Amino acid sequence: MRKILGVRRRVVLASALAISTLAAAAAKVHVMALGKWIPVPWYGLSDSPPLTLRIRPLLVDGRIKEYVLGSTHEVTDRLFVARRVFRINDGLPEDAVPRWQWQRGGWLLVDRVNGRISPVVLADFDPYHSLASWYRDYAAYCAVGEDGKRTYAVVAELSRRKPVLKKLLSGSVKEDAGPDSICPAPAWQRNPVRVTFEPTGGEKLTFVIRGTAVDLVNDMDEEE
Repeated sequence: MRKILGVRRRVVLASALAISTLAAAAAKVHVMALGKWIPVPWYGLSDSPPLTLRIRPLLVDGRIKEYVLGSTHEVTDRLFVARRVFRINDGLPEDAVPRWQWQRGGWLLVDRVNGRISPVVLADFDPYHSLASWYRDYAAYCAVGEDGKRTYAVVAELSRRKPVLKKLLSGSVKEDAGPDSICPAPAWQRNPVRVTFEPTGGEKLTFVIRGTAVDLVNDMDEEE
């Protein structure tokens, strides 16, 4: 009888230890950090002399997971977004060795608690032409259509697949357009939440964001 009780106690103790170990692992908070800035050459879309990008590694528990560019944006006290950069092989099939080049990418959503890094889907965001400006969980940017010529004013929200705003702009992408040349990063205001686009060669447009509803603000509204 004593042997049976002893075996049961050991089984219960082992089960309790296993449960506590699993709970501790589930509750583990990962350490997210950004490393030192590194200058790298960026060739963009042409054979002109490269520009210099300043990038830095994104580390999870001391290990490099991604490289990011520019400033991060705090969405909540747990989540932030950062723009990704990556290396791609520019070598031709006949090249004996790879030719690695840095390229700008889209945006990443980073979770400080579970250490998860996931891509942010921004409709028609063009890594070469588009500059995103963030406010709360909204991203505003000038996008490029599928034809590579038409441009749009876009406001996207992290929790929604479809953009809150997508309005065709009067300008178009020129063949010799440089990086970030469609429009500067849109400007945000609060109370009420509004965003202003100033596309290159086009008219200034301001929109009021009310949840999923968007209103265009004209000059008369601004004066009032």
